Amino acid sequence: MSKAESIRAAARKHCEQVILPEVTAWEATTRYPRKAAVTAAADGLLGLYCPTEFGGQGLTFPEAIPVFEEFGRGAGLYAFSLSMHNIVAYAVSGFGQPSFRNAWMLRLTSGAALGGFVLTEPQSGSDAAGLRTCAEIGADGSYTINGSKAWVSLAGVADIYLVVVKTNPEPGHKDIAMVAVPRETVGVRFGEPYDKLVSPFLPIADMFLENVTVPADHVILPPGQGLSGSLMAIDIARTSIAAGCCGLMSAALDTALIYARDRKMFGKSEIDFQGIQWMLSDVATDLEASRLFYGRAAELLGGREGAVAAAHAKRFAPDAAVRATGTCMQMLGAYGLLAPYVLERMYRIAPVMKVVDGTTEIQRVVIARALQKYASTLPPTENSQTRP
Repeated sequence: MSKAESIRAAARKHCEQVILPEVTAWEATTRYPRKAAVTAAADGLLGLYCPTEFGGQGLTFPEAIPVFEEFGRGAGLYAFSLSMHNIVAYAVSGFGQPSFRNAWMLRLTSGAALGGFVLTEPQSGSDAAGLRTCAEIGADGSYTINGSKAWVSLAGVADIYLVVVKTNPEPGHKDIAMVAVPRETVGVRFGEPYDKLVSPFLPIADMFLENVTVPADHVILPPGQGLSGSLMAIDIARTSIAAGCCGLMSAALDTALIYARDRKMFGKSEIDFQGIQWMLSDVATDLEASRLFYGRAAELLGGREGAVAAAHAKRFAPDAAVRATGTCMQMLGAYGLLAPYVLERMYRIAPVMKVVDGTTEIQRVVIARALQKYASTLPPTENSQTRP
């Protein structure tokens, strides 16, 4: 068994032995399952992309991202939180300054510390270049940050946040930087967690930074590199979400298949009816297509075509998950509405995946821009040359 196969097997075991037995209890509380994350770390699942000298696994994106399909079978927003943590650990290991890496990396990969990524602001969600949180750079290289952020996952729970800031109040993106801010830094506070559709155990809230000062070695990406680094992080997250959606679809399909196999009606099993077979077949096709999308995106991450590939995966897979959970829920009839069959929870989680880390519509914008560039390279047709 290869290392990648071993890690995916560990993720499957984590889902079966940790997530699935506990997720119903998690959904009934507002407390993040920190103990579960520590268990994931012990299985090597919190430093997937990090070098082994920092306690990581040193996996490539294609090797690591299927882990989130396994997590997605159990709890979509738990999978999302561990995806974000792995991105933070990757950024710190790859771009953090030596003193900062030495202080934080083993804590991140061991689960002693959790990491959060903070980009969105109330007025600049999809427009990442429109942020206003600003940092003043001191003579000693320290950053003093003022501003507010929105939709901060693991708000008040993560131990370190990678915060994207401007270093010049003038509009533009060439001054954007990424800075690590420990949770206990003076001037950091969080609002009340949002009351959201599903998974109250994952706190998402506003973050306020008032004269928050961090030393120079906490700068992860200097001015001019922060936006591109943030967009790369988002591409990894979008691909991971697509993988998580595959786990969600797979779990929904398994639930429907078991029910259809065992349900007897009109003298035969429900799965023997052609109408049921076609419903399940459509779900299976969407699942296979989504796996191809996220697998292709994982291969291209970091390259010229990575952002568009991630957009294709993030556009298709969540929509497919919404269709799949709805179809499987419908196939169970009234039983699909009941909590013990868990499809009602899957049905609530799927639409959330359409929104986090870029809506379906934003993915279409990314794809359309790529199409515009491609169209400009195509030769004119004879008809187009003669048109006025």
